[in-house]
This record gives sequence, C-alpha cells and structure tokens, in this order.
Amino acid sequence: MIDIKLIRENKDLVKENIKKKFQEHKLPLVDEVYDLDLEFRKIKQEGDELRSLKNTKSSEIGNLMREGKKDEALKIKEEVAGYGAKIDELGKKEEELSLKIKKRMMVIPNIIDDSVPVGKDDSENVEIEKFGDPFVPEYEIPYHADIIEKLNGLDKVSSGRTSGNGFYYLMGDIARLSSAMLSYARDFMIDKGFTYCIPPFMIRSDVVTGVMSFDEMDAMMYKIEGEDLYLIGTSEHSMIGKFKDQIVKESDLPITMTSYSPCFRKEVGAHGIEERGIYRVHQFEKQEMIVLCKPEEAMDWYNKMWSFTVELFRNMDIPVRTLECCSGDLADLKVKSCDVEAWSPRQKKYFEVGSCSTLGDAQARRLGIRTKGDAGTYYVSTLNNTVLASTRALIALIENNYNEDGTVNIPKVLQPYMGGKTKIG
Repeated sequence: MIDIKLIRENKDLVKENIKKKFQEHKLPLVDEVYDLDLEFRKIKQEGDELRSLKNTKSSEIGNLMREGKKDEALKIKEEVAGYGAKIDELGKKEEELSLKIKKRMMVIPNIIDDSVPVGKDDSENVEIEKFGDPFVPEYEIPYHADIIEKLNGLDKVSSGRTSGNGFYYLMGDIARLSSAMLSYARDFMIDKGFTYCIPPFMIRSDVVTGVMSFDEMDAMMYKIEGEDLYLIGTSEHSMIGKFKDQIVKESDLPITMTSYSPCFRKEVGAHGIEERGIYRVHQFEKQEMIVLCKPEEAMDWYNKMWSFTVELFRNMDIPVRTLECCSGDLADLKVKSCDVEAWSPRQKKYFEVGSCSTLGDAQARRLGIRTKGDAGTYYVSTLNNTVLASTRALIALIENNYNEDGTVNIPKVLQPYMGGKTKIG
C-alpha cells in the first residue's frame, strides 16, 4: 500500500505507474481516492473544530455554575449536547470514508523502481547475468520423475490415493537428498549471519492481506474451514507477520532472518499440475530469507540476497542465471524483483528456482511495522528471497549431476549431510 500523500501531491505519478504495470482498469481508483480523501479531511477538520469548541464550552459551564449563573450554564449545556450528536455523526462518516479509501488503496499497486524494465508479462523479463557454464552431455537425460522412480525415490501412485494430484512421496536416498539440501541451505544462511527460525505454518487473514495482494491470496492460499487461518504458501508471510503492529528499535536494524517451512499452494490455473513430476505441486519445503531494514539500505540488501541464492546453487554444481522481472510481471506490492533460474540440461533451457523481491514499505505500512530514529517514526522496508525450494532444487540437482549409468553424483557440500555418500544409485 502506497502513502496516500503520493495521491494528494502527485496523482500523475501514481497513474503512470499503473500504466507501466498494464493495469489501466485501476486508473479510476486514483481519482476516487483523491476525492474521498478530500471529503474525509474536510469532515475530520469539522469534527476536530467541534470537539475543540465542545471542550471550550464545557469549561465555561463549570465557571458559570461556580459564579451562580445557572440559567446561562444550562443553556450552554444544551448547546454542548448538540455538539456531541453532531460529532458522533461526523465520526461515523469519517469511519465510512476511511474504509472506502483503504479498500481502494489496498488495490493500487506499489510504485516500481525506475530500473524495472517495462513489459506486459514474464515473456518480457530480461536476463541479467549467467553463472556457470550450461552443459548438455552427449547421453540423454531422462525426465526427472523417471530418474527418481528408477532410484526408488518417488511414489505418486500412492499419493494419488491418499491426497490426489499435485502430491508425492519421496523415498530413501532421494528423500534424504532433499532434506540434505534444506539442511545445507539452513547452515549456509546461518553462516551469512542470518538468525534461524521455524515460524507458524498457519496465519490469520489480517497477516495474509498485509503481506500480499488479494489476487495472489486467492490464487495461492488454502483456508482452514471454519477458522480465521490460512496455510502459508511461503514462510515469508509468517516471518514478516512476526513484527505486525510493532515499533522495532532502529538500533536492531537490519533484522535478518532465515526460516524453514513446508509450503502449501493451490496453484489455481497452473498448467501441468497433474504431471508425473514434482515441478509444480501443492506441497513442498523451503528455506527462505527476509530482511527488515532502513529504506536507504534496501537496494543493497536486495543485491546481497539474490547473490546468496546464486552462490548456494553454484556450490551444488548447478549453473544458474538471474532474470529481471518486468513491470507487468511484478506483484502489486513489489518495488523490484528478480528470479534465479537453474539450468536444465534435459530441456536445454533455464527454469525458475527462486525469487528475490524488495517491497519498499508496502508490507510494513499494511501491517504497521515501524521504527523510531532521530528523524522520528517511520515504516521499515521489507525484502524476501528464496534460498532453496525443495522440489525444484531437487530437479536441478538431479539433472545437472546425472550420470550415463543412471546414478546421480552428490555435490561435495551435501556429502556430510548424506553420511559421506558421493552418489546415489
């Protein structure tokens, strides 16, 4: 949610930003908010003036009574009672207007960074840099599900019986390899100075709407029937929510945390949710990182955060690239975002394994996360980044470490978590 001062002082900037995101249907919201805000401030001023007048007149009543001027005092008392009714009426109007303004403000997208390329959708995202040489061996690399099944590591038939499409059982050394990657990712981030946390896996609706847009919420979140609780789609949500309605000490900034969690996603409209593999599923595990910092430090942290993910994947012998997300591919709360994509030697192309975003003070403004410094109280900036998502990272590792004889090499950094094993086969 943007600062309403932007609409008061620079409507054209807000409208131009909406156009860059190709959301022209939201343009009328800017004028609606502007007009509603004018009315709100006018009514608020009238209410404040009446409250001040009421207080002044109330003091006069006491003075008149002490002076024995009872009739005058009663006359003013009747007048003050009328003020009270009018103040209550104005208060209700204030509340109604405030809700109307908030409803529209929650839909107006955040102001994107000037460096974000303008484009309609993810097909217009821009490659930034490649890390490691993408390699295609002379022998054929099978589909990842076939590789894992031959290693007795995947059972989707049983998960179809227990849970339906989009679920899976990982077994044996493959399940251990998945856990090894997550453990390595955890220790990797702890070594970077991040505090490790296991957060709640369910959060309330006011946290969900604080960290993401309504469109994202509808497409991703599973709701617990009969309760005000949602299963998290990523631990970023509960991690940021941890600071809801708090004033954190400026001396504690930046707050850097890394978290483990299972993740649950509806994947509404997703293509291939019924495929045999584990690329797009309803459930996976993830190591995440978040940062709360001063606004002027946000971009430095953004660049650090995605570089950590690149480093981690390169340590597992997986070539990756970074892709700058264009304006039309950015979720409404994001200021700037990039994807980390891993190389698939089977498909001879890259695929997404992580995403890094800076959101300015949009989440903090929605959730009331502030800090207090010499310049007064202000909203912090929030950032998040995928360290490692289990299923997609597993696909990338298996394809890039697959041998012609059907075995899979275990990268050196993971071998201590695999009991010293050097390969699966």
